[in-house]
Amino acid sequence: MYNEIDFSKVIAVSNRHLTRLPYLDQVERICSFQPRAFLLREKDLPVKDYLNLALAVKKICDRHQVTMIPHFYPEAADAADTDILHLPLWKLKELKEKGAGRLTGMRIGVSIHSTEEAEEAAALGASYATAGHIFATDCKKGLPPRGLDFLKQICDRSPIPIYAIGGIRLDPEQIQTVLKHGASGVCIMSQMMGM
Repeated sequence: MYNEIDFSKVIAVSNRHLTRLPYLDQVERICSFQPRAFLLREKDLPVKDYLNLALAVKKICDRHQVTMIPHFYPEAADAADTDILHLPLWKLKELKEKGAGRLTGMRIGVSIHSTEEAEEAAALGASYATAGHIFATDCKKGLPPRGLDFLKQICDRSPIPIYAIGGIRLDPEQIQTVLKHGASGVCIMSQMMGM
């Protein structure tokens, strides 16, 4: 069913409210397809609960040799002993202003929404960025998608790899179209959580 999809181009994005199976079973299933990474983006969890979840998810990711990317909390990257972290751009700026000692040696991913933000993220030391939302998505109801032209413009000007996010499905043709517009890969949430 998924054999036409190059999962090495897919970052699975976590949302425990959308899982078809019990959450950790769903993580296990997703990781069995060996996506490029698993972005643990559970925005509504308090830090203590997030840290506990991160440790459980990291064990599953390690078993399948999938990179787990903690989201928002640098302490989660520390606790899970990982050298990668994903942040909103404002959070990266805030951490840099406070002194980026704890980010030293880390690969940082940043969520961006314009070419200027991609350039700013790169200047702040980001390793990659996610840009979106590219297609219509229930996660951004009522907001028009930015589209493929927006993606191409960012990819053409960005000094760091760009991963497209928003409304991307487990559809090999759609993924190929996104990649042809310059993206290094795609981020998929809903269909990964429901596979």
